[in-house]
Amino acid sequence: MTPTLTTLLLLGLSVGPRTRAQAGALPAPSLWAEPGSVVPWGSAVTIWCQGILEAHEFHLDKDGHSMPWDRQRPLEPGNKAKFSITYVREQYAGRYHCSYQSSTGSSERSDPLELVVTGFHAEPTLSALPNPMVTSGGKVTLQCTSWMGFHRFVLMKEGEPRPVWTLDSQEPTSRQFQALFLVGPVTPRARWTFRCHGFFNNTPQLWSQPSDPLELLVSGVSRKPSLLTQQSPVVTPGQRLTLQCRSDVGYDRFALYKEAARDLPQHLSLQPQAGLSGADFPLGPVSSSHGGRYTCYGGHNLSSEWSAPSDPLDILVTGQLLSTPSLSVQPGPMVASGENVTLLCQSWSFVDTFLLSKEGAADPPLRLRSKYRVGHYQAKFSMSPVTSAQGGTYRCYGSYSTSPHLLSHPSDPLELQVSGSSGEPGPPATDPSSTAGAQLNGITGSFTVWLCPRSQPVPVRPHRGRGGLRPAALPPRRPPRPSPASGQRQEAGSGPAAATQEETLSDAAVQDAQPEEGVELDQRDAEDGDPQGTTYAQAAASDAPPDVTYAQLNRLTLRRETSAPHSSQARKPPAEPSVYAALAIR
Repeated sequence: MTPTLTTLLLLGLSVGPRTRAQAGALPAPSLWAEPGSVVPWGSAVTIWCQGILEAHEFHLDKDGHSMPWDRQRPLEPGNKAKFSITYVREQYAGRYHCSYQSSTGSSERSDPLELVVTGFHAEPTLSALPNPMVTSGGKVTLQCTSWMGFHRFVLMKEGEPRPVWTLDSQEPTSRQFQALFLVGPVTPRARWTFRCHGFFNNTPQLWSQPSDPLELLVSGVSRKPSLLTQQSPVVTPGQRLTLQCRSDVGYDRFALYKEAARDLPQHLSLQPQAGLSGADFPLGPVSSSHGGRYTCYGGHNLSSEWSAPSDPLDILVTGQLLSTPSLSVQPGPMVASGENVTLLCQSWSFVDTFLLSKEGAADPPLRLRSKYRVGHYQAKFSMSPVTSAQGGTYRCYGSYSTSPHLLSHPSDPLELQVSGSSGEPGPPATDPSSTAGAQLNGITGSFTVWLCPRSQPVPVRPHRGRGGLRPAALPPRRPPRPSPASGQRQEAGSGPAAATQEETLSDAAVQDAQPEEGVELDQRDAEDGDPQGTTYAQAAASDAPPDVTYAQLNRLTLRRETSAPHSSQARKPPAEPSVYAALAIR
């Protein structure tokens, strides 16, 4: 081999490796950011570039710049370099690459790193459809919405440095821009907490503020807790309200969920009493935003799985509508058990739903759709038949079906008093030693007269029927009786020794406890020879021991008389004068 050829071969061997290194033959480094590549504006971030041990210098390049963005010497043990940004601003957002230099040449460029800076636009809203409770193995749709015209939306999962999904935005009829992300299947082995951002195509590394976090709760089959409140579920603005989640299962934590809410507050378990676990969720002072439907869940610290949901609890906030309905009762506020009662709620302003609430009741209010009736809206709440347990104080409210948890001002309270069954016996007769006659217990309203044997006193007591006082037609007027001078028997108490005083009663009817016994009213005017206008109630009694007979007097005139002793009783004058209604018993 000639010296010239040998020299050329040696030259080729020495030049070949260097040419390949200059062409990028050294392996590409790795590039990443800590704590992540999505960085809030104003925070700090560190970019790392890792190559080979022989590297003596690292270069950080940013797209759009011809010169290296930064240069750094490697750290011990010598295979990586650190590029620190202490205060992130919008000029740091972009796409980066890194490379390194060694004695044999330059490496290839790393894969790109997109550094995103957030906080340049208002945050969107993230919600779960239909709700953030998902059964194990199920799927759920997450909806990211904004009034800003973002071109794209990004969904981030907590604990993952890169976006989970990026979708083009859509503009539905609501004029909001949105993207729908289908997530799942979800399992209890991991936490499922998400946020979303929006951005514009011309600045893809400048994102909006993050949405509020949304955590998916993976519900299982363990026993559901109970959700309750010590107050009424109907609350007023400014009131303090606490919801209590309780269970006889030893859960370590509890979560409270409000329908259509974006957050799920969680609390560690308390031990309110032996054998129970629970947590309290204070919600006061109450505002309109607290109205809604709530459920709660129990869970264990060592598992991300939650229990089955509690039964729902509706919280209703009053005073959110300008109208105030009225509440009335038919037949009246004082009724007997077993009667049919109707509570009528009315409003002159439009409402499509009425609610009836009982003071102190734990049950939710009754709801009825309103009906239009001649200039007003109304709903009838029936109690047929009414029981003593339904007695109490009631109020009614109006609401709209579009916001069913926001109510009007309450009506004035209405107290419903339910007595014992209407078929129960009345009070016992007075003592037999009392003066015979109808003892007058009152002179206003309706009166019930008990007709007993002549030796028994006849008490009179007020009586009210359904719908108030019950009018009834009187029997036909009897012909005028002969005067006492013609030899006829003089009625008791009509003698000249009696001093009379008229008193008027109204609205009464005649009833007989025994259909075979008759009661007839003898109404005499001055033309009949009775100048005092005395009204007599006469009853026919059989020889058998009579049952009690009732008489109700309708717009009649009774005579209060002080009687003189009968001739046969002259030796036993009464201790005090007797007041009676003149009743002839035959």
